[in-house]
Amino acid sequence: MKLVFWLSIGFIACTYGGYPAWLYMRARFRPRSVRRAPITPDVSIVMAVYNGARYLPQKLENLNELDYPKDHLDTIVVSDGSTDETDSILSTHAQERFQAVVSTEHRGKAAALNQGMRAATGAIIFFTDARQMIAPDALRRIVSNFADATVGCVSGELLFGKGTTNASSDGMGLYWKMEKRIRCWEAQSSSSVGATGAIYATRRELTPQIPEGTILDDVYIPLEIARQGGRVIFEPGAVAWDEEPEHVEREFRRKVRTLVGNYQIVRIAPWVLRPANPLRFEFVCHKLLRLIVPFALVSAFITSMFLRGTLYRVAFDAQLLMCLLAGLATLKPRLGIVTRLASASLTFLVLNAAAAVALFYFLSGKKQVWA
Repeated sequence: MKLVFWLSIGFIACTYGGYPAWLYMRARFRPRSVRRAPITPDVSIVMAVYNGARYLPQKLENLNELDYPKDHLDTIVVSDGSTDETDSILSTHAQERFQAVVSTEHRGKAAALNQGMRAATGAIIFFTDARQMIAPDALRRIVSNFADATVGCVSGELLFGKGTTNASSDGMGLYWKMEKRIRCWEAQSSSSVGATGAIYATRRELTPQIPEGTILDDVYIPLEIARQGGRVIFEPGAVAWDEEPEHVEREFRRKVRTLVGNYQIVRIAPWVLRPANPLRFEFVCHKLLRLIVPFALVSAFITSMFLRGTLYRVAFDAQLLMCLLAGLATLKPRLGIVTRLASASLTFLVLNAAAAVALFYFLSGKKQVWA
């Protein structure tokens, strides 16, 4: 039982501490620079929308305000079988450099993006979503990285709370800060594993068609580009803003969908676990090991409950305290550092519970998360 406990603790420590520490050392002592320059190639913005009437007018205005030469920019918006006012909004806002592609059938984001990519003519394809707002200079910042011929994909940064410059200090904000550092270190020494779906761009000649039904286009496309020899870069200066997560339940559902997508990537692209994937080690450490952590947590909790000794008792009490703090966080108290610890505990437990549920959904073939 002691062996199980220490293996569980070691696995958790390696996943959340060992891999980031290794990335930090690699980025510091074996960095790979990126040559940036103020270039302005033709860019095609591709956006898939499904029932996005709530966000679409503001988003179209946001895209119109991007600081990029208008004669080098075109926008393709694909309505994927929308049943709200999306299609009429697209018709009303259609302009000379704005192309609406309306599908009567709801086939999913991957199919919609494929439609948009077929209509794209720019050397660079810029992907974005309807809900998030993009900083005016974000596109220029992203495109400047393509002055380096080795770069095939560039991801921007997602922040919560429009107009802010930093992620919030609550649990989810801390999670995104950690994720940002990991992506930065990956990119500084090699390539990032995946991109930010709301704001990333690719070289058109390296951009693959996406298998229909794919949940994570922002992981599948970058991995395919890396397989072709292109680097996947993280550009923190290119910012998009999203709404602050208001409900734990909503964030839980979103995370379950994302984690199911990680399982799905392995199924639809088994080469990601083979030498054909130059980012195989990073993909396993960044994406797959986290899917196993919830089971290591349960194992550590149960074994520490029965093992005798001060160390195991402290470990059990610490895990129990985390659960209690997570429960306290649902009450949203204002207790300074206690509130921040509670929020971090809740986020940690929610993310790991989502990973466990994602495995069940994937194995059972639950279709709701695949839409």
